[in-house]
Amino acid sequence: MPVEVTHRVNFYDTDAMAVVHHANYIRWFEIGRVAYLRRIGITLGALMEAGYVFPITKVGAEYHAPGHFDDELVIETTATALTKAKMVFSYRILNQAGTLLVSGFSENVFTHRDTGHITRLPKEFYVPMEAAMTAEKEGRDIGI
Repeated sequence: MPVEVTHRVNFYDTDAMAVVHHANYIRWFEIGRVAYLRRIGITLGALMEAGYVFPITKVGAEYHAPGHFDDELVIETTATALTKAKMVFSYRILNQAGTLLVSGFSENVFTHRDTGHITRLPKEFYVPMEAAMTAEKEGRDIGI
């Protein structure tokens, strides 16, 4: 079961053609990713305080239909792969009518904040992520 969060399209999110500018969907993937981690009890603040950052190494999107000003969007986020050094998420962004606007993915690596080197995530963060992925695969709620 993906984590869902809603977001309303602001006027400044649109372009001269009055549709959502394509780059905004990548930003909204981040909203989904942060909501996913928060749902399992992990905040980016806690990761950073512990000395870890979570940079993106790959991102991709496929555009299916345009979004428009004032649309209420649903951002669906699912974890699709996890190692102690990397996590991959998939996303679907739909409008209020249920039309799929964008699907995509991001790959993040766990990096030591001070050195910038890729590192293995400690159990305090890895275990809840692993449990969430297991719950998702079994069709259960991932929330703590």
